[in-house]
Amino acid sequence: MADGHRFFDASQPQTLQGAVMLCYITAAFGLIYLLLGAGLEGLAPVLLGVGGYGVANEKRWGYWLATVLAILNVVIILSFVADGASLGFVLNLLFAGVLVALLLHPQSRHYERIWFK
Repeated sequence: MADGHRFFDASQPQTLQGAVMLCYITAAFGLIYLLLGAGLEGLAPVLLGVGGYGVANEKRWGYWLATVLAILNVVIILSFVADGASLGFVLNLLFAGVLVALLLHPQSRHYERIWFK
C-alpha cells in the first residue's frame, strides 16, 4: 500500500508468516465466537488480529502483543478443556499451541530482535 502498511509480509521467516496467518484466522473465529455470545474470554482471540497486523508490519509491540495473547488464549482453552469441554476444544488447543510455538521459535525471536522497531 502507499503508506507502507501491510497485512502480510512475505519477506519474513516462514515461522512469522505462519504466525501472522494463524493470528488472523484465530481472530476471525474469535470474532464469530464473540458475536455468538461469548464473554470476555472471546476478546483475546479477536485482539490476536491486531497483534498479527503489528507482526506483519515489523512492530515490536505487535510481536509481544501477539505472544502474550497467544499464551493467554492457550490458558483460556485449557480452562475449557479442564471443565470437560468437547473434543473440539482439544483441536483449538492444538492450533493455539502451534501459534505460541511459531511466535517463540528461535528463528522468529532472532528476526524480531534484529528487524522489528
